[in-house]
Amino acid sequence: MADRRPLAIALMGPTASGKTALAVEWAQRFNGEVVSVDSALVYRGLDIGAAKPTAHERAGVPHHLLDVRDPWQPYSAAEFATDALAAVEAIVARGRLPILAGGTGLYFHALLRGLAPMPEADADTRTAIEAEAGERSWAALHAELASIDPEAASRIHATDAQRIQRALEVWRLSGRTISDWRRERPVHRFPCRVLKLVVAPPSREVLHERIARRFDAMLEAGFLDEVRRLRALPQLAAHPKPLDLPAIRAVGYRQAWEHLDGLFDAATLRDRGVFATRQLAKRQLTWLRGELDALWGDPLEGRARLDRLVTDFVEPH
Repeated sequence: MADRRPLAIALMGPTASGKTALAVEWAQRFNGEVVSVDSALVYRGLDIGAAKPTAHERAGVPHHLLDVRDPWQPYSAAEFATDALAAVEAIVARGRLPILAGGTGLYFHALLRGLAPMPEADADTRTAIEAEAGERSWAALHAELASIDPEAASRIHATDAQRIQRALEVWRLSGRTISDWRRERPVHRFPCRVLKLVVAPPSREVLHERIARRFDAMLEAGFLDEVRRLRALPQLAAHPKPLDLPAIRAVGYRQAWEHLDGLFDAATLRDRGVFATRQLAKRQLTWLRGELDALWGDPLEGRARLDRLVTDFVEPH
């Protein structure tokens, strides 16, 4: 039986691969609207350093899931999936094409495949874990997680406070590891038929060069002034551990924050920012290789093929 669901495009790729410009162009050409699938772009005030679509790009094409939280507020993958699904359904109802564009693998997974059921966040448990981290350090709690759930500990970096906290929270609330919960398959069917495209330069060297150029351009565009404005916000200025917040841990922002704290000079900021962005791209590419039903293309030399794939999907002969 033919799949009669409406169409959507999932435009995936590592950071600095050119997804934003491509999403805007395709939205203009195919009567589409862009749904951001990016865990940094959901935060207000994270503009230059997060490469948020410019006012010009947003003026011509409706964008969704940008600026939905303040940088001190939490926002889970489950919340994203709910909000993004509502945006997709509204776009389809308007007779337009949803273009899901971004590089946050967990967000794509939550939206397209659904999340396994597991205990909801519990404020008392989280407060207790944060207090323990203050006494013992997040590295010590990561070691504790490794003894309970080696699989999760191998995925989570020892400095990733948010994910360590969540894994321990799930264990303490349910007596089951987060890895065990994730093996349960959710009952979920995305309401659209999706063309998955991965845009990435053919070589890591090309991507690294683009990352370095873009980070330099961000610095020239006033990235440090943007971070100074964030630091001046009363809610962040008064926060006891701003670097534990997901927004401030975003690539580039953490390094800029530490530079403004006086921990290292401007040259070191640039080196650390570029290195952190490269590490992010490496993690994204590892995830993308697991998307076995995705088609890959070079956004520069392979642009004609990408355009053809979209045209054939949206306007079949």
